[in-house]
Amino acid sequence: MTDQTSRPSITAVILAGGKARRMGGQDKGLVELAGQPLIEHVIARIKPQANQILINANRNTEQYARYGYPVVSDSLSDFQGPLAGFLAAMQQVGSEFIVTIPCDGPCLPDDLINRLYSAQQAAQAEIAVAHDGNRMQPVYALISTHLQQSLNDFLASGERKIDWWYARHNTVTADFSDAPETFLNINTLEERDRFKTRDQRGPAC
Repeated sequence: MTDQTSRPSITAVILAGGKARRMGGQDKGLVELAGQPLIEHVIARIKPQANQILINANRNTEQYARYGYPVVSDSLSDFQGPLAGFLAAMQQVGSEFIVTIPCDGPCLPDDLINRLYSAQQAAQAEIAVAHDGNRMQPVYALISTHLQQSLNDFLASGERKIDWWYARHNTVTADFSDAPETFLNINTLEERDRFKTRDQRGPAC
């Protein structure tokens, strides 16, 4: 098991910058589950694993700032998708890597970053992406910040698809087939309502 003292600095980037169309336009990170905004569940899970946390948000930035972490908005306008959030984070952090996670996934395992980092190290890759056993989960990724210029150029060319940008680089997958609950996310209020809680203390992951 890799610990934080034996690896380079890693910033966890919580992606809360989308339009949340299926959530009726509500800001997903602030929608409550088990009495807490979704982003609070994510912060609680990722805080022990990361050297720093950064929140990518394009609205309600004052509310997100109350958590005490830097909040950065996309440098591109009109909600350009997750890659725009990746770039905004890279432009702000000083760490060697970022780990990207969505604000609506409250079931992160306590070794998410270690698994991604171990896969990256084993392959000496530029990007490590989680794989659930069936498919890649592209917004759960460890990415070298040295790729900032590449990502900037990719977005400037009008491209937006995460998989296409990953394909340009040395990308490896990290096996999470034993932890499929990692990728449970809440895209609609109906999904939130069906998401049972455990002893009323948190999400049933």
